[in-house]
Amino acid sequence: MKVVEADGFEFQFTDALDAFIFDEKDSTKPTFHGAPMKGVDIVAEFTHAYVYVELKDYDDPSIYDVLGTTNDEEKSQRQASFKWLKNYLKYKFRDSYLYRHAEQKVEKPVHYICLVTFDNALNSRMQKSLKKELPVGKVSSRWALDLAISCHVLNLDKWNENFPKWPVRRLATAAVGGA
Repeated sequence: MKVVEADGFEFQFTDALDAFIFDEKDSTKPTFHGAPMKGVDIVAEFTHAYVYVELKDYDDPSIYDVLGTTNDEEKSQRQASFKWLKNYLKYKFRDSYLYRHAEQKVEKPVHYICLVTFDNALNSRMQKSLKKELPVGKVSSRWALDLAISCHVLNLDKWNENFPKWPVRRLATAAVGGA
């Protein structure tokens, strides 16, 4: 079992060959990149796949919830926030894929899982939007590989429900933040 602590959460990857903080800030660590690109928070390697994990812990997810608006200005602001977050998550994946390609570590299928502290409905909307733009599945007849074969956007409860072999828990010292 590989245990990884990142951004106030502890992940237990029961059947992982390896799992580590991918977006390493410490230049003395072997997983530090140093290049000016984004990276997902965690990479876990399994026998037949890689899993990229991105974490976003928000204390006020309402700024991304377009459906909860009361006027056009608020709707416009929330749409912009939602689009910004979707693009942020998209580029975290794509840059990580490029890093791993340069490391010759894309020989297995890649799954992308975002642990986002939104309600299920908002996570579902984010997942649908994100899947279109990664893109998930081959979209070009010229491609020999998929960039991602799956994409999930889940909160803590749904993560543990969907991935019981990889339980995650919030660490006691974690404070809810805005990024």
